[in-house]
Amino acid sequence: MSLSRPTTKLPPGANRILFVKNLNYQITGDDLYELFGRYGGIRQIRLGNEPKTRGTAFVVFDDVMDAKNALDHLNGFHMQERYIVVLYHMPAKQDAAAAKAELARREEELATLKKQHDIKDDD
Repeated sequence: MSLSRPTTKLPPGANRILFVKNLNYQITGDDLYELFGRYGGIRQIRLGNEPKTRGTAFVVFDDVMDAKNALDHLNGFHMQERYIVVLYHMPAKQDAAAAKAELARREEELATLKKQHDIKDDD
């Protein structure tokens, strides 16, 4: 970290990975490199290309302070007829959502098996 960079306190959950949503479907990785690269070195950009992930991207910075600076300046930025939303990537929230979906699937499977084998719940 360079000496000229101010030492500011990072918010909870701040990390090098930004999640960007509400992107125009026509946006390219080069467009995002050009925009986000103004705020620091970028390690990787991943654009969503599946039906559920279109219009989203992950931008991975080399440094967490660069990611914070990009988030502070680009959240709500107007780009290609859309106002983009920039958030810190929260893998724990994704894991929680996946665990909740898995629990619902298993409960449904259990209910099906109980019905199939004529097992009643003791109330």
